[in-house]
Amino acid sequence: MMSLHLAGTYVREVQASLARIRENVLDWEHLSVLHGGSFAACELVDSDADGWRIRLTGQGRAAPQVQKLYLADDTSAYRVVTESGPGAGSEIRVAVTARAPHLSHVVVEYHVPEVDPHKLAAIGKAFVAIYETLWDEDEAMMRAREAALAPRRKAATPALLFLGEEADVRQQLPLAFDFGPGRFRLVDIAGTLAAHSATCPHWLGPLIGAPDAAGVVTCPWHGYRFDVATGCSADGRDLRLAAAPSIRIERGRVVACA
Repeated sequence: MMSLHLAGTYVREVQASLARIRENVLDWEHLSVLHGGSFAACELVDSDADGWRIRLTGQGRAAPQVQKLYLADDTSAYRVVTESGPGAGSEIRVAVTARAPHLSHVVVEYHVPEVDPHKLAAIGKAFVAIYETLWDEDEAMMRAREAALAPRRKAATPALLFLGEEADVRQQLPLAFDFGPGRFRLVDIAGTLAAHSATCPHWLGPLIGAPDAAGVVTCPWHGYRFDVATGCSADGRDLRLAAAPSIRIERGRVVACA
């Protein structure tokens, strides 16, 4: 067995509960989407009671890593072991302590099979820079998900909602608006105004990106795709957006209709 040495340590306060952190750690699917700047591809190899085993390819790397997660039942600690590929034998060890209902203290250590102090220092510096970015992105997602899970105020759905003069509205696209209890976005699909739910039904991620040429929106968290016109999944998953109000133009005004 290779002897491991500490290359770097990253410490921060994370504005997220232990429940959100556990959920995030187990969620391998977001790695190559939310963290697309760091990872090019990720696929599940298998999973067990300890966590997952994935094949993860870093941006700019040809060879993938096979990594195995071991997560404590109480989320107080976890480690990720690189079993093969670049960095084989290295371990990421994380300790998590709850500070408040929505605040956690996180200590991340990177242990590698390297003894040269200069190489260790360089590896550690790169590790800290990468993990600062990863945790920034994860924290933003966890906070947004926590907010999305909070109960929304009850609001009656109106028969009609005036959104503005068409010329003005088109200057503001994509335009977010509330309609009853739901949050929606008004977008342009091949010259026609249409509304779609602003919430991904998978993890309640924000559908804030512009539709592509085919009229499809993509969730920035996991890459799930939806057809704006129908609300149906555009990638074969059995998911559907919440029903959106229809959009009409009446005397030059844009109106959302139940």
